[in-house]
Amino acid sequence: MPVFNCSVVEIKVPTLSAKYADEDGAPVAFSVMIGAAVRFLMRVHLLPGLMIVGVAFMCVSVPVVAQNSDADSANSDKAWSATGESSYTSGVNNVRTSESHAKSGDRTVDKQSLQRVGPDGRYENFMDVETETVKMNATTTKTITKTFGRGVNGERTLVQVVEEQKQELPGGGSKSVRTASNPDSNGRLQLVQQDVRETKNLSRDTQETRSTTLLGDMNGNLSPTSRTIERQTKTSDSLTKFQKSTENQDLNGGWQLTEKREGTIRQDGKERTIEETLSRADANGRLAVAGRTVSKEVTDASGDTRSTVEKYSDLTPGAAPDGSLHLNERVTTVRKAGGDGSTTQRQVEAVNPGNPSSGLQVSSKTIDIVRTGPGGTTETRTTQRANGSGGLDTVQVDTRSSDQVPAVKVEIAPAKKAAPTKKAEVAPASKPK
Repeated sequence: MPVFNCSVVEIKVPTLSAKYADEDGAPVAFSVMIGAAVRFLMRVHLLPGLMIVGVAFMCVSVPVVAQNSDADSANSDKAWSATGESSYTSGVNNVRTSESHAKSGDRTVDKQSLQRVGPDGRYENFMDVETETVKMNATTTKTITKTFGRGVNGERTLVQVVEEQKQELPGGGSKSVRTASNPDSNGRLQLVQQDVRETKNLSRDTQETRSTTLLGDMNGNLSPTSRTIERQTKTSDSLTKFQKSTENQDLNGGWQLTEKREGTIRQDGKERTIEETLSRADANGRLAVAGRTVSKEVTDASGDTRSTVEKYSDLTPGAAPDGSLHLNERVTTVRKAGGDGSTTQRQVEAVNPGNPSSGLQVSSKTIDIVRTGPGGTTETRTTQRANGSGGLDTVQVDTRSSDQVPAVKVEIAPAKKAAPTKKAEVAPASKPK
């Protein structure tokens, strides 16, 4: 799921499709991300007045359309609209959304509006996101996302502008430049952050990606603050090795290695395994293993998938560090697909900080049901959390309805071979070897 990372805060806003996944590979309902945005805005008092203080700004990036097949890509050219609602059992922070998608030639426009419950108990507008994507030429695409809030008197106020330009490079590489600008006290846009990412194929089996994050000062001048180098090397048809190094700039302008991730991706038929080791630098700059993640996904003959993600860390909530890695979390996701949609269940087991020696306990569970038909798509997502008595209570229900008609995939079966004509002169066929 595309998200613009900011130095202060990261807000995920509603996506235009429920087909995105989080870092553990689980589908993320659009309304869940809406709730996160709303709660943050309320915490930093950006609502209802949208008073932006210092560098407490929000960064928003909205994908145009989730595409996981050529048929879906073709279907995204059609205009569609959707509505959704996030309801909490507490009755606080309920949110309604409306979305629209339109395309004309090489220009695509996506609009999203969010409403919250106001002081009088009625829903009121408080956030709009408008994204325009233009295919400039055969290799370059430009996206501009504008986020609007509401002022003291309910007027629409520009909060941030994010621009991104992606370019395909010769040799299979790519380059993207993304900038975020916030209005100052006079309403003039001021550059606050820039991310530059470039991917190159070093050889037939090795790909490298270099990323740099630059932050702006009060005058809008950019200075680099962090950079990463990622490299993937395919060593065989079933094995890929990867590593990622992160460096931050110190007070003297030098670069210090702060984190390193390395591991393998193994594909064995319909089973995929990813193992990653995380190392962090200590106060003296020496790297030490701080965590490990093991992810496994299996797809059966019917297309259903089951995945598990286990996270180990040298820091366990509620326990003193002992220099060893301990299993802190396990996420299990089961997705079953059918002719009229899919059902996804995701269960999170985590360490109880109050009793870390008791092992993993179920902390939350979500059930995501998607149904498709000639009239569009509906989605219902139910979130449950541990209640402290060994059970789970429903805390949130998200719903979404869209008139976007799923693309129809027509599979043409191979023609049956005609039965051979019997002839008396033909000898019996020999047995196959």
